[in-house]
Amino acid sequence: MIITTKNGQSFDTEKDLIAEERHILQKLFAWESMATSLDQFREKKEEAFLKGWNNSGPVIESNTLRIIIKNMEKKVIARLANGSI
Repeated sequence: MIITTKNGQSFDTEKDLIAEERHILQKLFAWESMATSLDQFREKKEEAFLKGWNNSGPVIESNTLRIIIKNMEKKVIARLANGSI
């Protein structure tokens, strides 16, 4: 999957992320549309990083994933500002 951020950076999740990071990203895609606050989204992010893939343990956030997640946070903020919960 190719992800392009609002500032035009593109990432190929197959090449730029490890399997554990892709798993976390899948969880965060769901929370991007369901979170009722930015804090809740961030809590779910931290929880996902601590649990890892199938509770395999903590995953260290790479710079690439950090950029993608910051972009997701901006989408959460925009959605909540528009009144979509």
